[in-house]
Amino acid sequence: MERAAQGADGGGGSNSSSRSSSRATSAGSSPSCSLAGRGVSSRSAVAGFGGGGSRSSPGSVAASPSGGDGRRREPALEGVLSKYTNLLQGWQNRYFVLDFEAGILQYFVNEQSKHQKPRGVLSLSGAIVSLSDEAPHMLVVYSAAGEMYKLRAADAKEKQLWVTQLRACAKYHMETNSKMMNQVEGQQKNLVHAIESLPGSGPLTALDQDLLLLKATSAATLSCLGECLNLLQQSVHQVGQPGRRPAASENTLGWPGPKSHSTEQLKNGTFGSLPPASANITWAILPNSAEDDQPFQPEPETNSGPELVLSEDEKSDTEDKEEAELGVMEDQRSVILHLISQLKLGMDLTKVVLPTFILEKRSLLEMYADFMAHPDLLLAVAAGATPEERVVCFVEYYLTAFHEGRKGALAKKPYNPIIGETFHCSWEVPKDRVKSKRTASHSPPSHERLMADDPPESYKLRFVAEQVSHHPPISCFYCECKEKRLCITTHVWTKSKFMGMSVGVSMIGEGVLRLLEHGEEYVFTLPSAYARSILTIPWVELGGKVSINCAKTGYSATVIFHTKPFYGGKVHRVTAEVKHNPTNTIVCKAHGEWNGTLEFTYSNGETKVIDTTTLPVCPKRIRPLEKQGPMESRNLWREVTRYLRLGDIDAATEQKRHLEEKQRMEERKRENLRTPWQPKYFIQEGDGWVYFNPLWKAH
Repeated sequence: MERAAQGADGGGGSNSSSRSSSRATSAGSSPSCSLAGRGVSSRSAVAGFGGGGSRSSPGSVAASPSGGDGRRREPALEGVLSKYTNLLQGWQNRYFVLDFEAGILQYFVNEQSKHQKPRGVLSLSGAIVSLSDEAPHMLVVYSAAGEMYKLRAADAKEKQLWVTQLRACAKYHMETNSKMMNQVEGQQKNLVHAIESLPGSGPLTALDQDLLLLKATSAATLSCLGECLNLLQQSVHQVGQPGRRPAASENTLGWPGPKSHSTEQLKNGTFGSLPPASANITWAILPNSAEDDQPFQPEPETNSGPELVLSEDEKSDTEDKEEAELGVMEDQRSVILHLISQLKLGMDLTKVVLPTFILEKRSLLEMYADFMAHPDLLLAVAAGATPEERVVCFVEYYLTAFHEGRKGALAKKPYNPIIGETFHCSWEVPKDRVKSKRTASHSPPSHERLMADDPPESYKLRFVAEQVSHHPPISCFYCECKEKRLCITTHVWTKSKFMGMSVGVSMIGEGVLRLLEHGEEYVFTLPSAYARSILTIPWVELGGKVSINCAKTGYSATVIFHTKPFYGGKVHRVTAEVKHNPTNTIVCKAHGEWNGTLEFTYSNGETKVIDTTTLPVCPKRIRPLEKQGPMESRNLWREVTRYLRLGDIDAATEQKRHLEEKQRMEERKRENLRTPWQPKYFIQEGDGWVYFNPLWKAH
């Protein structure tokens, strides 16, 4: 589809493709000859003709954009081409001008208006120019920004002339950008060297806050620019072979990326030349060898079989869920700045231990449990009377789950689970809160009702999560409600990467909701998460396209979490569409904010608004620490959590280091003994994981 440049193209042209007239020009030259019978004139500096008016091949510009005398010559091509506008207006004649020096393709209504504002402009740097058999003598120009021009020439020769010149222009500007990137890289390396050469003490040192900020932002900016250039280069197709992506060695005009020695040191386990910015804040890259074999409590247990968790031991969770705001304390920011200055764009952060002060006081396994904070909406899925109602109810639950799971928009990182770590909890869901009709009101119950002495009869929803793998880091969780004959199994591989001034976390894997009463399975995926503005006040947003599919009923849903545009736009936007695939009927649409208000519109014209900030949160029930096993999340991380609450970052970091080093030591022992890790509650099946005793096997 064409974008704004094409949308601006109104009437005023012929609806059929007529014979076009193109001419190649060079500023300051005069016509030397013409192509017989075509009305295409050339000037001395054009690819088609060399100096003195002699005939040459149209490809010479692509091979050498400079003249033989060393002076830069700027060839241009202009003439009439037919441009496809839309289904209503079809093909229309427009006057096109290729500005080689500026690297742009412009078009006008006609030749007489070419000195006015163009109707559309397309940047050619990184553009793809391909042939098409959709119409006679057709070519398509795809810009790096995603715009597309569908064009038709009068005949095959004219089409080839335009294709050759457009490709030459795109290639020339890619080469120019690559050279500029190499120059910028050299300047940035000189800047870093100058900063790191400063003395360790005195009025201006290498640890000066402004210099650290300059060093970090320059490295991130260079990485972002390099990544953009690489993406453009990778999009260039092999000339003459449409649809084929080039190999690494072909058509990639390369800037290989910054060659940072500190990046290599980071990967190898050392941290470069700069000392820590503050003696009170310590952090490290994963060490290569054990540093301390001192005993530490709680001692990780050997992995035995599944344990019986007694529900009578569970109590309503009273854990403080609030997280302190991440301020921009100067000593903390210097650590983050030093970290950013040594990371490379796209670098996998699996082996990078982040500063302890950015951690929130819960494990990732518990965070998955917090996605179940509205269990009444989940159980309402099984209560749906029809397949359509059930899939819509599940989409409603899915969209409302992330607000409480993320604990708002504050960007803090949960603890990375230790292999073998588990988390158990449950929910008591009052039966009168589980509505069977999708249009039922979701207004929160009164405080008096929730705190009543005689709570209504309830459904029990049980949850267990386990870290089943360390490399890659894979978490599994399972929950079930026997009364409603409903269960969910999910496995997630969290993969994080550095993105300049943000960190992206991909949630790779899938979950399956099973409704045993109806014999339905809903397979769903999860969005990515991004920590933005990591140098100031970090905040979280979700992004990506996820799917929900039920093969038995033919219903599916597409959910898109929209990231904020660079300029303007709203944050936390989400849209969704539920479709019945056999009839290609859309039965529900939704839009709003995943941490705010969501509006649902159904096929019968009804609408419903859900405010996620006012939905009642059902507290999870969890056993007290003294009754938890040594590998259960809260007991395992209890000392780290305690010191974080006290604000003692040094002590929290030391406790965390001991836990992680224990994990590495035990992993090395298993490698030496060639003994694979055996999870307690989950079994690997193919690329996925399943609970060892799921509800569908027990019934």
